[in-house]
Amino acid sequence: HWQCLQPDLPSLACSAGHLQPDMRDPEGFPGEDTRDHGNLEGEPQRESGRKWAWMRRAATGAAALGMVGLVRASAMGELATSGRSLKSIDNTDPQWGCGLLGALPGISEDGVAAPETQRLIESLKRSSSFGKVSFWNWNLAPQTTPDGATEHLTKDFTFMPEVWGANVVNAEWVREAGAVDFWDSNGKKSPAQMANIFMGMNEPDIQGSCMGDMFGTCTRPCTPDAVRANDCPAANRQIGLPPSPPNSRGMCDCWSMSEATGVGFWPVPGCSAEQPLPDLWNQEPQCIDKVMSNWKETARIAWQKGYKYLTTPLLAVDVSYAEKFIEKACGCVNGACSCTDASCGCPVYVGLHFYAFDCRPRETGAYHHFEERVNLIARLMEKYTFLKGAIINEVGMLNCAPTEEDPICVPDSGKFPAKLDKNFGCPANEELPEGLATFVTEILELSIGITTSDGRPVVKSFSWFNIDRGGGTYNLRLFDDDGTVNKLGEAYMRTCEKW
Repeated sequence: HWQCLQPDLPSLACSAGHLQPDMRDPEGFPGEDTRDHGNLEGEPQRESGRKWAWMRRAATGAAALGMVGLVRASAMGELATSGRSLKSIDNTDPQWGCGLLGALPGISEDGVAAPETQRLIESLKRSSSFGKVSFWNWNLAPQTTPDGATEHLTKDFTFMPEVWGANVVNAEWVREAGAVDFWDSNGKKSPAQMANIFMGMNEPDIQGSCMGDMFGTCTRPCTPDAVRANDCPAANRQIGLPPSPPNSRGMCDCWSMSEATGVGFWPVPGCSAEQPLPDLWNQEPQCIDKVMSNWKETARIAWQKGYKYLTTPLLAVDVSYAEKFIEKACGCVNGACSCTDASCGCPVYVGLHFYAFDCRPRETGAYHHFEERVNLIARLMEKYTFLKGAIINEVGMLNCAPTEEDPICVPDSGKFPAKLDKNFGCPANEELPEGLATFVTEILELSIGITTSDGRPVVKSFSWFNIDRGGGTYNLRLFDDDGTVNKLGEAYMRTCEKW
């Protein structure tokens, strides 16, 4: 944790597993968990083996330091062995189409999907120019999540890696672009293909919140003074817990049992502000230079590994943040840019997340806000014609009353609290006669239809937030507990097939 770097902190502030080996010592790759969230998690990987334990509970703030994982390459051999690049990977203007994240039932460790899961895969991959389904997880490779779900993929997937934090990624942790049979974070071969796009840091444009029982109320990590004063309550990410308060200044321990929604929550070495990223462009010049130089170095590593495309940071709300980032990364002055590809760290895709509120997308203006943001990306594409479009890889519905500035709010605070629905979803109502199935249909159809003034499609990738009540959402899973595609999943399939 970043606090462990403070020499005047008591030793307890750096204990509880924060940079300590876990005595469970699972064998395999230490996971590069960078959403859940910046932890250097040695996930449960194999039942046998005690030799390779690494930092089971290193702190969430490690993501802000760029510590997104650790790969035992020396023991396991080349990181991206058996890689081959498919011809389609060189498409000059690819469409990734409908993607997935979260637990996918019915896929075996060796990459064989059950018929019901394969039915969804076959449907979604029709929307992609690669003929594959994109998958991502706020990390550099498939992993076992803190909830214990192992992400098995098939040969019908491309994995889109992301560096969650603001510091330089370690080159050893980055698999070769286009590789198949690459090592996942559990030390096992994945039959999926590594994509040729590398994505930037997660939601730096908002403070965000700590996940779990303090979601929406803990919006700052504890300072060293708060830790010393024992005024640093620990958040717990477990689903279904009653709300728990942070300290009086909105601070909590967001590393022992939880994680933050985005990197904007954390401090950054080289910046004086406690949370510099949301207001990055107004920070001192050396702070801006540090963040951008870190990105440039990460981009150099990705380029050397064969990645053809980069994204801006994956933004929560503020498209203007992407414009400033592009101008810094690509050396743009008065509309002219000195470099327009990944070799210099120049992103050609804008990353965006979007959530509606409280099962009321029309009343709360969600469709309008979504269209407005995607149209802003269209205007950017017109200003900088090298931009290829938007990667919108988190879309969902938040279980709370709407907030004006950002998608952080207190769960069950709206008109349609998830706790009152047997499946923790959106009930059928006037706006959503089929519940969430109506919402995913309407927002995806809206995505497909937005173009630039010269007719270029703006949205090139769309991923539904296929997770149960994660980060303040409703239950957004596409599958029922028995592995059957549910009504929401069927709607996603039908609409993706129109793309």
